[in-house]
Amino acid sequence: MIEELAQTLHMSRSTFYTILFGALIISSLLLGFILNRILHHWTRKLRNGWGEYLFEFLESLPIPLLLLSSLYIGLESLPLPTRYEHIGSKLILALVLLVVAYFPAKVLILALRRMSQMNPSLERVTQPTAFLIRTLFALLAIIIFLENLGISLTAVWTTLGVGSVAVALALSETLSNFFSGLYLLADRPVGPGDYIKLDTNQEGYVLRIGWRSTTLRTLGDNYVVIPNSTLAKAVITNFSVPQPRMGFSLQVNVAYGTDPGRVEKVLLEVAQEAMQDHTAGLLSDPAPSVRFIPGFGDSAMSFSLNVQLARYEDQYVVQSDLRKRIVKKFQQEGIEIPFPTRTLVIDQPGKDLLNASRER
Repeated sequence: MIEELAQTLHMSRSTFYTILFGALIISSLLLGFILNRILHHWTRKLRNGWGEYLFEFLESLPIPLLLLSSLYIGLESLPLPTRYEHIGSKLILALVLLVVAYFPAKVLILALRRMSQMNPSLERVTQPTAFLIRTLFALLAIIIFLENLGISLTAVWTTLGVGSVAVALALSETLSNFFSGLYLLADRPVGPGDYIKLDTNQEGYVLRIGWRSTTLRTLGDNYVVIPNSTLAKAVITNFSVPQPRMGFSLQVNVAYGTDPGRVEKVLLEVAQEAMQDHTAGLLSDPAPSVRFIPGFGDSAMSFSLNVQLARYEDQYVVQSDLRKRIVKKFQQEGIEIPFPTRTLVIDQPGKDLLNASRER
C-alpha cells in the first residue's frame, strides 16, 4: 500500500520513506511538546506540594520517549537506506542513555529540592550537590556512549590518571578552598548578613560565601575577600547569633578617695539620660548597670558601665555619646578623672648620690 502511494505521488521509494520517517519524528516532537505544556501547567497549579514534583518529573518524559518510539517504529517499519538506519540506531542509543542518565538524576535533584523546602537551612548545600549529581550522570552517559561506539577509553583513563595527579597538585589550594566552601555552606558557622570577627582581626558583614572565597563588608564600606580555607580554620566570633543585640561595658576611671556609691549613681544617671534622649543603638532593656570592676588600678579606681546595644556597630556611636556625657556630668559633680601617676621611692644611697650631685 505504501509503495502504491509512492507511485501515485510519482516519488522514489527511498525519498517517500525518508519523508514519512521525517514526518513521524516531527509529529512525535509536536505531540511531546503539547504534552509537556499540559504537564507544566499542572506543575505550576500544584505548587508547593508533592504533586508539583511528580508533574515536574513527568513533564520531562514526553519528548524523549515519543521521539524514541518514533525512531524505533520508523526503523522497524520502513525500509530506509542503510545510512539512515545507521544514524537512527545511534540516535536511539543516545536517547536511551539520556533516559537512563537524566531521569534518575532528575529524581534525586527533585528530592533534594523538596528537602530544602522542608528545611531552608539545607538550600545552600543542595545547589552544589545537584550540580555534582548532574555532572556524574552526564559523565556516565558519555562513557557508555563512547564504549558502544567502539572507542577505547583505556588511553583516555591513563592520560586522565596522570593528568589528574598534576592537576590536583597544581590546584591544591583551589580545591582546599572549594571543599572549605562546601563545609561552610553545610555547617553554617556564618551566613550572609552576619557580622563576624576573625582571630586575625578582620571583621565585617558577610556578603556572600562563594566556592573559593567569602566576602566581608567592613564598617568603612570596604570589601575584604577571605579564602574559604582560611575562614574554615579561623576562630570566628559571630556577633549576629543567636541575636544581633549585645552587651557592652564602658570602663570609667576616677581618682582614689572618691565615694564608689556616688560614682555608681552618677554613671547610672548618665545612662538613663542617654536613653531618654534616644541615643542611636542604646537599648533600655535590660536596664544599664554599674559594677566596681576591674576595681583598683595603678592610679585610679575603675568602674564598668554596662549597657545593651541593638547591634555590634552601634557601640561606636554609644561610646562617644556616653563619654561626652560622663565628662560633663563628672565636672558638674566634682568627680576627678585622674591622670596616670607614679610614686618614685628613693632609698638612702640614692638620696646621698643626688645630694652629692647638687653640691657639685
